[in-house]
Amino acid sequence: MQTLSQSEFSALSANASVLELDGLGPKVLKLTDGSFLKLFRKRSVFSRETLKPYAKRFAENAARLQHMGFNSPQIIQVYWLVDPINRTAVHYWPLPGETLRHMLSNGSNERRQQLVEQFGELLAKLHASGVYFRSVHLGNVLVQPDGQLGLIDLADMRISYSALSLHKRQRNLKHMRRYTDDQKWLFEEHYDALKAGYSHIAKKLTAKLFE
Repeated sequence: MQTLSQSEFSALSANASVLELDGLGPKVLKLTDGSFLKLFRKRSVFSRETLKPYAKRFAENAARLQHMGFNSPQIIQVYWLVDPINRTAVHYWPLPGETLRHMLSNGSNERRQQLVEQFGELLAKLHASGVYFRSVHLGNVLVQPDGQLGLIDLADMRISYSALSLHKRQRNLKHMRRYTDDQKWLFEEHYDALKAGYSHIAKKLTAKLFE
């Protein structure tokens, strides 16, 4: 990780557009060259971030996903910011495209079927590769201009060296049910397409997972 002083941060983020913010300030900045700067705050003194900052996790996960053949942002640098808030940041080139949630909300029924089946296949590939993307939802999966799916918001992810257990796969699906749109598109209107896509990769597990 590279240390970034307040003056260097100000220069890097000059004239940036704020894409996400909360009550404490900006969370994601779009810089003038089109790259993104995602900021992380340490939530408590004793947290997982003490051992490995979320910015570093984001960068490492992006690199490992690319090595495994998945589409993820291209990392430029990881920073430790010298400021009172004790922040870290990851600087990266964003993937092009629209979120899967947006595409499903604006597509025809036939197109939605196709996209949900494609997402089911992607999810099965992630699970088979040992990727537990805990916060996966339709808002952090992109449909790229070439039609491929890409992954964003990668800090909350664990990658193991063996395929996920049935229990972890079930937990992953359960998480997506918490989102109203995801529940509608994936588990109600296009449930069969989701199962069909998943079965392309994990046919034997599909019946148990979707029972």
